Amino acid sequence: MVSKLFHWISATLLVVQIPLGFYLVDLDFGKERISFENIHIIVGLSIFYLTIFRLVNNIINPPPKITTNLFLGQKYLAKINHLLLYISILSITVSGIFKKLLSGETLVIFFKEISMREDFKLAEQFYDIHTLSSYLIITLVSIHIGAVLVHKIFFNENLLKKIS
Repeated sequence: MVSKLFHWISATLLVVQIPLGFYLVDLDFGKERISFENIHIIVGLSIFYLTIFRLVNNIINPPPKITTNLFLGQKYLAKINHLLLYISILSITVSGIFKKLLSGETLVIFFKEISMREDFKLAEQFYDIHTLSSYLIITLVSIHIGAVLVHKIFFNENLLKKIS
């Protein structure tokens, strides 16, 4: 039950976060941008903390083995997709954190206010990683949803009931 809750909260937050990130790119600096950026940071850190909780929960309560009637390779593809989803979520968050900190801003992470010496060149590199990770997660989520639909439509398997 906890795993399903983590899954759906993560999915909901990502549905909000991804469009919000793209919306921010085109906003001029001002009050509106700062407000939306603060929301983006809060949602991003919430996804980050939730992902850490999910990983800890998966260690304590390992997910059940994938049971399906299809080829063996799909189990490995599903595991690789999940692993890459976790990596991309962590990569997006960490790169976003470093981009903000290296731009001279302060963030509260794990209840501690953190700041770093400015390095705008390095901040830009982290922004590039943040952007690439965003496109990667969109791709991985699309594959993830596509696989669920293929299983439902073509193989009459309801993977939504098996979410863990």
